Amino acid sequence: MNRPEKAKELFEGGCNCCQAVFCAFLEETNLTKDEALRLSAGFGGGLGRLREVCGAVSGMTMVLSNKFASTDPNNHEEKAALYALIQKAAGEFREENGSIVCRELLGLSEKNSAPVPEERTKEYYKKRPCSELVRCAAEIAEKYLAENK
Repeated sequence: MNRPEKAKELFEGGCNCCQAVFCAFLEETNLTKDEALRLSAGFGGGLGRLREVCGAVSGMTMVLSNKFASTDPNNHEEKAALYALIQKAAGEFREENGSIVCRELLGLSEKNSAPVPEERTKEYYKKRPCSELVRCAAEIAEKYLAENK
């Protein structure tokens, strides 16, 4: 199964949007599945259901950061290169989906939501574009990994 489809499957299996994208690239991370799930857990729902930056975009950022970030916090050249890559990837996501902000993608008027996640039912998946958003974010991440090997 390809990574975009894996991300979609993970989301539809209960992972939040960030977890779904990040864990679809588990073999790239040198992390266990449990570690990857924990690291990405708080980014779902646009950062803890605050409905800010889409969790799928956060997961995509985590994938690209894991692969391309410098471990030297003072390496400004590599930091700038990573930021440019993230801006380009997020720009592609925005171009394809209209936004990188969770509440805008979901058509919500409120800035945040209660911290309790909604139950995942057939109706939930019908009214949410999230399955396709995680697939899209994973496609973009996969493209940049392939282009920058």
